[in-house]
Amino acid sequence: MINNPIFKGFNPDPSICRRNNDYYVAVSSFEWFPGMPIYHSTDLKNWTLHTHVLRDEKKVDLTRLPSAKGIWAPCLTWCEEEQLFYVIYGVMNSMHGRYFDVDNYLITAPEITGPWSEPVYLHSGGYDASILHDEDGRKWIVAVDWETRDGHNGAISLVEYSPETRSVIGYPKRIWSGMTGIGAEGPHLTKRGRYYYLMCAEGGTGYGHCVTMARAEQVWGPYESDAGNPILTSVNPALFEKNNAEYEKPDFSILGVKDYLRPECFNPEVKIQKAGHGSYVETPEGEVYLVHLCARPFRPELCCPLGRESGIQKMRWTADGWMRLEGDDNIAKEVVEPSALPESPSFTPPVRDHFDDDTLALHYYAPRIHPDSFTDLHRRASHVCLRGQESLSSTNKVSLLARKLTAVYTTVKTKMHFTPEVFQHSAGLVLYYDNMNYLYLQKHYDEENQCAALSVIHMENGAKREDWQGSTRLNADAVYLRMTIEGRAISFAWSYDDVHYQAVGKVYETIKFSDEYSQHGEFTGTFVGIACVDSVLHRHAAAFDFFDYQADETRDVE
Repeated sequence: MINNPIFKGFNPDPSICRRNNDYYVAVSSFEWFPGMPIYHSTDLKNWTLHTHVLRDEKKVDLTRLPSAKGIWAPCLTWCEEEQLFYVIYGVMNSMHGRYFDVDNYLITAPEITGPWSEPVYLHSGGYDASILHDEDGRKWIVAVDWETRDGHNGAISLVEYSPETRSVIGYPKRIWSGMTGIGAEGPHLTKRGRYYYLMCAEGGTGYGHCVTMARAEQVWGPYESDAGNPILTSVNPALFEKNNAEYEKPDFSILGVKDYLRPECFNPEVKIQKAGHGSYVETPEGEVYLVHLCARPFRPELCCPLGRESGIQKMRWTADGWMRLEGDDNIAKEVVEPSALPESPSFTPPVRDHFDDDTLALHYYAPRIHPDSFTDLHRRASHVCLRGQESLSSTNKVSLLARKLTAVYTTVKTKMHFTPEVFQHSAGLVLYYDNMNYLYLQKHYDEENQCAALSVIHMENGAKREDWQGSTRLNADAVYLRMTIEGRAISFAWSYDDVHYQAVGKVYETIKFSDEYSQHGEFTGTFVGIACVDSVLHRHAAAFDFFDYQADETRDVE
């Protein structure tokens, strides 16, 4: 069986395509670099992180962008006629009030690993752009035409793309407004038989999230809504028996809850929440699978530290040409029937990374800049050296080498060599949601005592606190650092010998590192990693002997 989520941790907005017997899924990366992870499978069950589309900072500048901006909702397709992969993606620059400032681009490559072409600018008339390669050779781009005017609702727009001129033809025009009255997003346009099918996300990317469909015999419409909408959701079906067009969103702002999260739609009967933003693929044997965004919250807090993840569902086409979830309902399943494809071996990265290779492993990321810009794997054998830069609160150049948190029962450990010389020098172990919400077990210079010391920086929605509990003067260059995540609790400890550990700092709340809790960012997820700061000269370095990541992904988020 297939167990959801298939991509644990921060992996939202999946877009799937097939080339021969290979299946690929692209997901959003927002401010994290390298951008747009691509996962690969041959059986739709066992997946491996395969590559990243954006690996060159010259092709996209994410520095100084606020949290949760950057690369949104890539669309990955394979054009058989051209023998090219296409990726459409948006760079979200800002979101203020009802204004979404985004630039949409197109890039192509003959192989999924590249080389990728230079980005072609499409338009800025909406986000979540996606492309259809039509049977007659024409190409169509759909996107969310977001509405900024009072009293008006947004809709899905369509515009033709010309490969010859490498530009869109005319202005995007609206073709469908969705069926919930709460905003159609994440559109994907496909052609099957005589129909054009439009698959959308609706209900907001929270607990009211869902997948809806419409179809038309002409690409410009008119589009007929599926009477069975939504075809996939986590929401209790009773809520959709109401006229969603007349749904009045409760004001949760007094409680500090973002209205798009719609916590009143939470379904306590299911583990996979927020199901929506779907993309489907058909196997050569005619099986249909849909990948979708999902999340697993702590209950009753309804906070998701692992962020928005990706799941998969088995679907089917009905006799009258509509798509349905396999079974008798539309609720996203935790366990899904596998395909008839031959099963491929799965791969799990080793717990310990000794940094013995010439390049960093694919699962490492940094906020806004490429990790290669501040790491060195050759300066010290079997170590990674991090050159210190700006503070972890910066949106510019931060030396944080991190990986996605995939379970709320996880132990992270490292051995660090670092000698701070001034109080602006620090290095250590980090849990990071965004630049306004993180925990930093830092070795730094204590001017008062003229020695190195340990403390924990807790940044909570932009408010800084430094915890010294259990701290001590350090008399050695090398120190072991450990982070333990045990459900709702996060704690830190240190050791000289990796045997006798002493706690440092307080016990911290896991739920505070989530979309729901963050006031300055959203849409991403928690990372864990190692960092170095030199806010004076940007050159003082720390060396890390290894990085351990031991996650129990079999335990539920409860």
